[in-house]
Amino acid sequence: MNTSGIEITTRRRSLADAVELVSSMRFAISLLMILAIAAIIGTVLRQSDIMPNYVNQFGPFWYEVFRKLGLYTVYTSWWFLLILLVLIVSTSLCVIRNAPKMMKDMRSWRDSVREESLRNFHHKSEWVAPLDPAALVRQSALRLGHAGYKVKIVEKEHATLVAAKKGAGNKFGYIFAHTAIIVILLGGMLDSELPIRLQQWFLGKTPYTGGGLVSAVPSQHRLSVANPTYRGNILLAEGQTGRVASIAQAGGTLLQELPFDLELKKFHIEFYSTGMPKLFASDVVVHDRAERTSFPATIKVNEPLIYQGVAVYQSSFEDGGSRLKLTGFPMAGSDTKTFPIAGEVNGATELKAAGTTYSVEWSGFRPFNVENVAADNDVRAVTKVQSINEQLTATLGKASGSAGKNADNKDLKNVGPSVQYKLRDQTGQAKEFLNYMQPVTLEGSQVYLAGVRSSPSEAFRFLRIPADDAYSVREWMRLRAALADPGLRAEAARRYAARTMAQGQPGGDSFAGQLRQSAERTLAMFAGEGTPGGFVAVAQFLEKIPAAEQEKAAAVFIKMLNGVLWELWQAARARDGQAPLAGSDSHARFLQLATNALSDSFFYGAPVYLQLDEFVEVKASVLQVTRSPGKKIVYLGCVLLVAGIFAMFYIRERRLWIWVRRQEGGAHALMAMSTQRKTLDFDNEFAELAAKLPQSA
Repeated sequence: MNTSGIEITTRRRSLADAVELVSSMRFAISLLMILAIAAIIGTVLRQSDIMPNYVNQFGPFWYEVFRKLGLYTVYTSWWFLLILLVLIVSTSLCVIRNAPKMMKDMRSWRDSVREESLRNFHHKSEWVAPLDPAALVRQSALRLGHAGYKVKIVEKEHATLVAAKKGAGNKFGYIFAHTAIIVILLGGMLDSELPIRLQQWFLGKTPYTGGGLVSAVPSQHRLSVANPTYRGNILLAEGQTGRVASIAQAGGTLLQELPFDLELKKFHIEFYSTGMPKLFASDVVVHDRAERTSFPATIKVNEPLIYQGVAVYQSSFEDGGSRLKLTGFPMAGSDTKTFPIAGEVNGATELKAAGTTYSVEWSGFRPFNVENVAADNDVRAVTKVQSINEQLTATLGKASGSAGKNADNKDLKNVGPSVQYKLRDQTGQAKEFLNYMQPVTLEGSQVYLAGVRSSPSEAFRFLRIPADDAYSVREWMRLRAALADPGLRAEAARRYAARTMAQGQPGGDSFAGQLRQSAERTLAMFAGEGTPGGFVAVAQFLEKIPAAEQEKAAAVFIKMLNGVLWELWQAARARDGQAPLAGSDSHARFLQLATNALSDSFFYGAPVYLQLDEFVEVKASVLQVTRSPGKKIVYLGCVLLVAGIFAMFYIRERRLWIWVRRQEGGAHALMAMSTQRKTLDFDNEFAELAAKLPQSA
């Protein structure tokens, strides 16, 4: 056996060379290497992901290069399928060329050898037996038969040849292994997207790019029940029934009709303490439209439902349209009037705020969230706060705090439900928000986390709103609105100056007036009048002070800011008819956190804050439906491959010849033995036969 291909006789040399190349073993091995490299790319590079993820990972230039090469859908790309087809042809030609020769060689006894050629074998032995040649032939044939050899006796001129063979089935190893490659590739192509591609090329099927009801999708975007192979997904909310699966394509979606209806009765999910899913399963009812029968079934991970040649797997789970009730808090101006708002996940709600109409697109809801909480009650990673005051001096940094400390400590805690939504303005620009329903304990204090990001590729940056004595955000919202009210800021400055003077500070009425004006300017600066607001405005102000005096000035500024903000809080409560608060450590801590949150709120970028009040969870199951007629063919190929490899490695072909001729005093015997692979076992077997066959009894 050699690596060359089929050689045909033709006047066209190029055709003969092409046939020889395609049918050669070296060409098939080269194709297998290319397939292995493509499989590595398909394994390392996430397949069929959304376009923005690829752009963010590789950049616009390489994204386009890889897209044209089909690296995002390696296993369904035209060049991959073409390589499979050519490899099937090449391997088939190899089998056609070599299998008949091998079958003929297995049946052959190679009984045309001569005595002179047997003497040239490396493994040979001679002896003389005091027997008649015919008796020696019978004795040798019998002993070889006992050793497991098939024997044939051939009469030669003046001699008799005993031809024996064992392990001729070794040749089946090559035939089975190469046939297995063909069978596996055929099964793989049958289960690939090739049948769908053929329908797109010849039957006019095109991906659907629009929206609306499934029943309104035209027929050119639908695949019939008779489609031989497919792999799609169907999303069902509890109580819903579906009969159409979606098959994602590069330019849209194809709809696959199922031979039965699936009704989701109940979706079950259990979680580990880390928040990872432990078990999820779907209780469904299968409605056979043709037979008009129904039966219940439970689909679990790795326990699919198989019916009418279609396998239904539990793939994942989504929100099926949970109903939400929230309270909206204004985040701009001095307005404190809250309003109710309701929505449904995967839906949208119109919202009018700050004279602009927005669309709230409800994108997600989670009934509980397990986050990393450090031993000192600090939350990091997904709940890390992007605090603007990190730009300030060390004094201001210590005053504001950070949620990124002690990043090596981890403690998993359930922080409760959360809602995720996009707020889209009239120009189409949108920001995404993630708000938690319950306060989270950070650094010994309870705060509400309000996340924001500008694009899905970014991590959420969180605003920390401190919880008040009633475990709500209303006191902070009251303080935020008061900070935007010039009248309340003036009243707070007056109160601060009066309290300072009442505490015995030296100075007269002129000093009290200067102190009131300084306090009012401090609040105005922090409120963002003519500046960015918050600690950024403070930092810009401090930059104008000589560097040697900045730290002292920052300490004085923070002290005044804390004092006047306390008075602003009391003034706002008095305006709303609330009793004044007594000074305490808890209220002082609240004010410190509230000051940090007020500074960060200028970068929150939303006119409202939506707090989740109530919800009715609706679960949805994502089921993968597949029809894989090539699966059994692939299994057959695997059986052939195992049998072929076993035959090639564990069955050794041995050939043995004994040339018997008459000699004075008895019969002379010349034994020669050969094999394809010379091993120690073969040497031992030859030595054993060379010692056993000459024995007279």
